[in-house]
Amino acid sequence: MTSNEEAPGMASPAEDGNSDEVETGGVASIAFRVRCETLGHGEAVYLVKDDDPACLERVQLYTTSAMHPWYSTRSTMPISIPPKSSADGDEHIGSSEDHLFSYRFAVFRSGVFFRFEKPSDGPTDVESFHPSPFSAGDELGLDQGTSPRASKRSDLHHDLPLRLLNGGDTYTISNVLGITTRPPDIEKVKIKLSLHQQLSSLSISSSGFLSHGHKSNMSMKSNQSPNATPGRKNVSFAPSSAPFHSKGQRSNLQDQSSQVSLNNSDGLVVASVFLPVHLHRSDDGEWSADWDHEALLSMETPLRVTRIGTVKWRGWHGNKGADGSPESGVPFNEREKVEACLRNFNCVPVWCDTTQFGEMYNGFCKGVLWPIFHNVTGIYSASPEGLAESMHSLSPDSSSTSIGEGGEGGRSGSQPDSDTGMSDIAASAQFSDMTMDDVAAGPIHGDSGREAALWSVYTAINRQFADTIVQCFNEGDLVWIHGFHLLILPSLLTRRIPMAKIGLFTHTPFPSSEIFRTLWCREELLRGMLNADQVGFHLFEYARHFLTCCRRLLGLTYGMIPDLNGSHSLAIENNGRQVVVTSIHAGVEPPILNQFLCQTSTVEKTYEIRKQFAGKVIFCAIDKLESLKGIPLKLLGIERFLQRCPQWVGKIVLIQVGISAFEMGDDYMKTKNQVTSMAANINMRWPGTVQFQECSESEMRLPQRMTLLRAADVLMVTPLRDALNRIPLEFTMAHLDVLTEEGRNDGRQRGICILSEFSSTSRVMRGALHVNPWRISHIASAFQQALTMTQEERIRRATCASEFVTHVTTQRWALAVLLNLKAVQKDSNVGRSGVGLGLGYRILGMDSGYDTLDMNKVARSYKDSRSRLIILDYGGTILPNDNTDCFTRYQFVHKLRTPTVPDNRLLSILKELCSDNRNHVFVVSGKERHSLTSTLGDIPNLGLVSEHGMFVSWPAKKAG
Repeated sequence: MTSNEEAPGMASPAEDGNSDEVETGGVASIAFRVRCETLGHGEAVYLVKDDDPACLERVQLYTTSAMHPWYSTRSTMPISIPPKSSADGDEHIGSSEDHLFSYRFAVFRSGVFFRFEKPSDGPTDVESFHPSPFSAGDELGLDQGTSPRASKRSDLHHDLPLRLLNGGDTYTISNVLGITTRPPDIEKVKIKLSLHQQLSSLSISSSGFLSHGHKSNMSMKSNQSPNATPGRKNVSFAPSSAPFHSKGQRSNLQDQSSQVSLNNSDGLVVASVFLPVHLHRSDDGEWSADWDHEALLSMETPLRVTRIGTVKWRGWHGNKGADGSPESGVPFNEREKVEACLRNFNCVPVWCDTTQFGEMYNGFCKGVLWPIFHNVTGIYSASPEGLAESMHSLSPDSSSTSIGEGGEGGRSGSQPDSDTGMSDIAASAQFSDMTMDDVAAGPIHGDSGREAALWSVYTAINRQFADTIVQCFNEGDLVWIHGFHLLILPSLLTRRIPMAKIGLFTHTPFPSSEIFRTLWCREELLRGMLNADQVGFHLFEYARHFLTCCRRLLGLTYGMIPDLNGSHSLAIENNGRQVVVTSIHAGVEPPILNQFLCQTSTVEKTYEIRKQFAGKVIFCAIDKLESLKGIPLKLLGIERFLQRCPQWVGKIVLIQVGISAFEMGDDYMKTKNQVTSMAANINMRWPGTVQFQECSESEMRLPQRMTLLRAADVLMVTPLRDALNRIPLEFTMAHLDVLTEEGRNDGRQRGICILSEFSSTSRVMRGALHVNPWRISHIASAFQQALTMTQEERIRRATCASEFVTHVTTQRWALAVLLNLKAVQKDSNVGRSGVGLGLGYRILGMDSGYDTLDMNKVARSYKDSRSRLIILDYGGTILPNDNTDCFTRYQFVHKLRTPTVPDNRLLSILKELCSDNRNHVFVVSGKERHSLTSTLGDIPNLGLVSEHGMFVSWPAKKAG
């Protein structure tokens, strides 16, 4: 029902037959919603009162994929309604402004106020928004725009006529962002509460708003759901269109009177694969260190921080010898000096065997996880190397059957095609060898058990990190783990420090479930991540993929839960506990970058580069030499552009810096050769167009990068898939002066970034030119657009790009993540029990009243008991379960594989248990009776139960 329909139906005292009774107005419950067509990524809309320019009292509006572009408050807000008439029937005396509730909408970007709404925010089809035949000014008898408070209020605001509302009713107020020339749409909800019910839990404030009885820092406080249970937390883990539903939880967050904060008394343990420092060794053997300012975790903080990781020193990768490093990491006898040097930085090194660490970092992380996490399965290997070797001697009788390399369709070249029986046996033997290794065949997953060895190294390095963290951990500290190198570290820590709040933040993309499920260790990785209390990503896109993997591979659910900050967080329900999932993009530190930009060496080298390429527009690109960075596609783009626009030949130059990526193996050499060849061909046709230079990572540190970025006019970042890449943010900081009058008049066409839409920074750099790197014509068009762009558009794009860089710094990102981690509720009343062995260990959350099984009590009761009944399951408990999949069953049916039988150690344990007269031992199974009697029938005093209880062999009666 709209406002014009509701007005005639408003009851008056005369109509109710109570003409002598004074109508007292009351309290109406209001839910606001607004149509927002122009909000960008990272922007939020808030409702604020018109007389609150500082936005001290604000209420956020939310949206969903189904509701967009409509944003609405999560629940209703109480607003007091003035009396409509006096006892004698005369109109209530008061100014007309008392009958209006004036408000406006504010746009926040990355949690910081950005601007108020403006007319350009309105959509073009605003007339389709429930047209109303009357206006607020007509209803109140006022001329439009002549409010008595007009001089005190903003020019752009919304007016809600309170005379159209009845106390005790619930309404939905709809608006359009930026459109204030018409009144809002009013819809009455068919729910009515008495005034006494409303005032029993609410108190009227002097501003006309109502707030809950406890003091709040915002008077614009939303009401709780009427179905909410007092003293219990509202949680939803079922997919639903509503933001959250009521579901019983154990802790009470409604009584929190203060928000979570961080101060210098809080402890933080930060774990990353490398420490954010640079080590230096003098000729006399003295060690020194300084901060690695380009590392994300090197920012200053008032917290009590302990940083844990390995140190980068010559030979840290384990490649020692004639073709590698002359050293193998920090010498053993000098490690104490390094530890003393790092103690001033609150850094604790993890000393790993360099060969083992190199296999973990280069072999497993870069060779297996890196392509998978970037949604690629075969980019780093042209052929399944090692697969041919694994196809030899796989049959039970290798002397008579072998699979030749030249076979077709998996058949042996030495076997006749008519002999299908032996061919099937060989193929089955090949499959058996692959599956028994617990890895899949292929260039990345398997290779005759190579990845199984790398997985073992990966777990060993994570255990060494866990040992160091436990030594440095103090009760109450937060543990913050970084990188896909340490994904299983939460599993190792929860076993030893279960009450620690553990956060895990990955700086790579997270793949879709269809790609991630190809990993043989997928469950171990997911459960390792889920043993953390918080999992963070730079984009919600990556978080969504993680949620989908948890749902499809582990059968988990997710939803919104309240936290200690008084807001709600996305969380996964995992064995009775909630794992919070956050998505916050990191930034850069402007003071650090400005410090390098102001150095004399930076200014001089920038001038030299500009002088070398005088009269040309400089395009710059800094990429690692690997396939995922898309350098060849970039070179094809500039070639296509010069073919179509020959007038720009000799007027542009592309400085392509390639950083060596030895850890990528053959892919590095392939990419390097391809880029070198393409650059030479382009320069042969258009001399001097591409300046390609390869350098090591140590030669392109932050000072060198800022020099090159300052000298460049346009930056090109065109990866095929990329997560955190802060070079576009650094480029924007290097050209912030383009927004000044002096920068506009320097005669340079600078400050524009050409950015791949597959990079995470494309979501926050809205002023960049976004391209699809797979489409060469898009890259070519971006060249032309950057060169022919007007100054007004360039300034507008640079302004838009600078907003994120200046507002969302590294410290602000870290603070947001850590506040979210500290707000995680680990209620001491909730029972927590650890179950599982090895990497399958996980924490279970249980309701109060349930006790964890105490193994010490079990052991004592076992010793003190006079009669014991021990029931053991056969398959899946004392023996592995052979009946796991159809392929294994096929092998058993065709007698290609023998069932698993008890070994001598298991038989001796069972005999020892049965030899005790106080024990009554039974082995239960669903197998046929001959399967049990043939393997366990010789053990005296052992009871056997087969075929699910159909046949029972009772143990012999014991004497005494």
